[in-house]
Amino acid sequence: MSFEIVEATIPNIQAALDSGEITSKGLVLIYLNRIASMDKLGLTINSILEINPDALFIADSLDVERAAQGPRGPMHGIPILLKDNINTADKMHTSAGSLALANSYAGKDAFIVQRLRDAGAIILGKANMTEFANFMTQNMPSGYSSRGGQVLNPYNISTPTGGSSAGSGVAVACNFCTVSVGTETSGSILNPGNLSSTIGIKPTVGLISRTGILPLSNSQDTAGPMARTVTDAVLLLNVLVGMDASDPAMGTSLGRQCEDYTEFLNKDGLNGARIGIPRDYYFEELTDEQLTLFNHSVDIMRQHGAVIIDPADIKTAREIKYSSVVLNEFKASLNAYLSQLGPDAPVRTLKDIIEFNNKHPMETLKYGQTLLIQAEYNTSGTLTEPNYIQDRALDLKLCQQEGIDAVMKEFNLDALLFPADFGSRITSRAGYPSIVVPAGYTAAGVPFGVTFSAQAYCEPMLIKLAYSFEQHTQFRKAPSLKSFV
Repeated sequence: MSFEIVEATIPNIQAALDSGEITSKGLVLIYLNRIASMDKLGLTINSILEINPDALFIADSLDVERAAQGPRGPMHGIPILLKDNINTADKMHTSAGSLALANSYAGKDAFIVQRLRDAGAIILGKANMTEFANFMTQNMPSGYSSRGGQVLNPYNISTPTGGSSAGSGVAVACNFCTVSVGTETSGSILNPGNLSSTIGIKPTVGLISRTGILPLSNSQDTAGPMARTVTDAVLLLNVLVGMDASDPAMGTSLGRQCEDYTEFLNKDGLNGARIGIPRDYYFEELTDEQLTLFNHSVDIMRQHGAVIIDPADIKTAREIKYSSVVLNEFKASLNAYLSQLGPDAPVRTLKDIIEFNNKHPMETLKYGQTLLIQAEYNTSGTLTEPNYIQDRALDLKLCQQEGIDAVMKEFNLDALLFPADFGSRITSRAGYPSIVVPAGYTAAGVPFGVTFSAQAYCEPMLIKLAYSFEQHTQFRKAPSLKSFV
């Protein structure tokens, strides 16, 4: 009897590996066959950008190690995909979906990649993404890159995938890998997690190292797990968390990292938890059908002991307007990253990327590059602009102190609950953590999720709530993919 890969979890894969029912090499082959027949044929889901040419060799060696010495831990022999802005010092490229960086090789693994390798994970490949984390141009569809093309939503191909970690979410949803790593600046884990019916953990900025990740915003960027279950996401989180002295943001996590986040996988985690719902502003874009799904989720939480404070409105919600922070930080952050690629790098500056695109417009400029041009020519790259400095301070004031901090203190809350990813605008600027969990589907089959959010380093509480909700609902279902075969 062949191993059932669809919806397989890390614990049941490890049990099968330990019993000899399957090997890591066999597991990689199963995923590769699914990718070939379902991601690259038919309507072309297009979630995978590149396959690691050494994946089978790595899996084989990990099988030998398991037989000789036993597994290193829960991630030993587990195939994982990385978003294409995460450096791997191997035979794969790191391009952020850009043809300008299609031939760019990183000289060193990202800090989190080295931790994954040390834990025995198999880097299966790179996932497609919205080019430059959706900071190339206005009106680019989520999940599109000039290097990889358009990622499709497997639940409903007329529905967006969400961005920018589109490939990371869709690949997990379609069982093309066990788990994946995405990155978020403003909704880029939560948005595709919501629309691909997966778990997405957007950690506190500073919990996970950003070293070796092609940046968008120095103040808001973070990597995070994407998985089909909260347990799998937390097992991956355990590996990603580690102190990196080269990332200044990590100084705030000193003494606040947990050794094992699985301790917080509590089925009764909702019982007694005080959860606030910011109805004002954050519900304006919901359809009636989505609102029904959200309210049903809240009813379930109540049934399992949650104390729901509704509404628990964020007083600054409507004051949070356009901010120049990301625009100003992009040029400075990207140029610093590119400068570290070495003298043989295909491009060395943001200006080089713009010029490359201008020389290859048919291939690279389907939707233009207005944001790249704005960042290059309307910002100094030195972060000295008064509007940047003022906006950064205002974001912290409105999103942290007078926003999330204030409402949680006022109502003595353990967490906030948002529909879909609609709270990401405030949580991302605050640098605060969130977890999105599947909460059902519309009549058209489009996934809908709910997002638990809280203050900095409150991941343990969010894990309790997300796990308890997941265990009591089990809403997630795999896409059929029948029309893709």
